[in-house]
This record gives sequence, C-alpha cells and structure tokens, in this order.
Amino acid sequence: MSPTQVVVTVIVVLIIAALAAIAVVASRRRALRQRFGPEYDRAVAEQDSRSAAERELRDRERRHAELELTPLSPESRAKYAAAWEELQVRFVDSPTETVGEADELVSRLIAERGYPTGEFSEQAAHLSVEHARTLDHYRDAHEIRLRNERGEASTEDLRQALVHYRALFADLLGEDPVAAEPPEQRHPDHEHEQDVTSR
Repeated sequence: MSPTQVVVTVIVVLIIAALAAIAVVASRRRALRQRFGPEYDRAVAEQDSRSAAERELRDRERRHAELELTPLSPESRAKYAAAWEELQVRFVDSPTETVGEADELVSRLIAERGYPTGEFSEQAAHLSVEHARTLDHYRDAHEIRLRNERGEASTEDLRQALVHYRALFADLLGEDPVAAEPPEQRHPDHEHEQDVTSR
C-alpha cells in the first residue's frame, strides 16, 4: 500500500469513527430528551452547556436507580384518593390552609413511594426521572405555597396551586384519583344575587 493510500485509509477510518461518535451522542441526547421531556430543556437552560446539563440528567438517573421505590397497595391508593377528595371539599371554606395541607399530603405520598423528602430542589431532581411531565406543576404549586405563606397569593392563585399539586399527586398515585379542578370558592353575596335573578 502506498503512503497516499495509507493516509486516505486513516482519514476514512477517522471520519467513520467521528460519525459513529456523533451518532452515539445524538442517540443519548434523544433518549434523555424523551425521558425528561421539558425537564431536559430546563436543565440545559440552567447549566453552562448542553453537555453539563446532560451529565446532570445522567447523574439523576444514576441516583434514581439507587432508590428503593415501592408501588402503593390498593388500600393505600384508596386512602390517598379519599384524602384528596376531602382536601378539595375543604378548599371551598379555607383555601389558605388547604394549600399547605395539599403540600403535606403530596409529601407523604412522595415519601411512601420511596422518594427522599428533604430539600425541595433535591426532591424535584429525584422526581424528574419518572415524573418529569408533571414536575413543572409541582414547582408552580411550591412557588404559590411560598407566596401564600408570605400572604401574597390570591384565592385564584391558591386554586391553581391545588390544580398543580393534583397533577403530580395523580401521577404518583398512578391513576386519576379525583375531579380535575377544586370546587369554586363560595361567595354568599353572589349566590344571593343568583337566587334573586332566578326568581
């Protein structure tokens, strides 16, 4: 083989190796995007580079694999579904307290499934591996709950928080436990107006 043929062969082998490496990276990226959904884009936006975000997501997968997650028994699932129903009914009369109770109920469910329940960001990272599609709901609910604690959340904000909590709650429960929306808050004056106008 002439020196030119050797050089050409080496160049062809290097090109094939580079294309294979690109294909592997693209395949891994596609798998991460499919698994994490919107959480993939969030990680990319929060990290310095796409490769750093992908390392973070793979690290989440590794930590998640170390958890001992357990499915709920039918009795436990029924208990949580009933608790959520009661919580939604209570929202009508005490929305401020109910949002805190919703957070506690979701936290208990998270713990019973086997997820750590420490710092919120760490908890969200663990949940992102299997529940990435509903994780933004949980983040939004958490943010509204914090605003509620500062006295900055409106009743509509609190209703939205309950809707957001419910999305993750249903995902963790593994079924659609209850009605999608909490009942509207009663307004006695408004109800009286409706009674008057319906006569």
